[in-house]
Amino acid sequence: MKTLVVVDVQNDFVPGGALEVPSGDKVVEVINSVQDKFDLVVATQDWHPANHVSFASNHPGKKPFERIDLYGEEQVLWPDHCVQGTPGAMFHPGLATDRFSAIFRKGMNPEVDSYSGFYDNRRMISTGLAGYLKEKGAHDIYFCGLAADICVLYTMLDALHEGFSATLIEDASRPLDIKSFSKLKKQMADKGIKIIKSRGL
Repeated sequence: MKTLVVVDVQNDFVPGGALEVPSGDKVVEVINSVQDKFDLVVATQDWHPANHVSFASNHPGKKPFERIDLYGEEQVLWPDHCVQGTPGAMFHPGLATDRFSAIFRKGMNPEVDSYSGFYDNRRMISTGLAGYLKEKGAHDIYFCGLAADICVLYTMLDALHEGFSATLIEDASRPLDIKSFSKLKKQMADKGIKIIKSRGL
């Protein structure tokens, strides 16, 4: 079953949002245009409590994008974003959501960050996405959304770990760090992630 996973196309990740991805709004039209090429479409949604450990505001004296040691691992501190129930956490208003058969929320545990749509960063909690896709008989999985170098990337890596194929639709995604993305794409390919343009679907 040909499946599309739409990752975190939310207001806080597009220009004007709390954690804007450059040209993040440009993915919306492309994602809308490709959905009918898939048998199954699901989405992930960042959904943080206000006291989330990844927010710089919850670490006195720290600023967004500083790095700290958290439970023995490096943690990037982010601006407050995608706080549960806020406008910034909602899907971009132009995003077509009618074909989303399920939405998997992530980042709800205040004590651990969660980039992947499958598991939190410490692999303590599953969102249920893997089980859902397996039950649906999905194995040919395409990914798009925001940001290509963080949440989309980690979701694809976990997809490979779960035994799925992973293909990035590049023009339906945008990275937070444009400069490093070319090098990152090579690393993706080395790990077995395919990279295509939407016209190749």
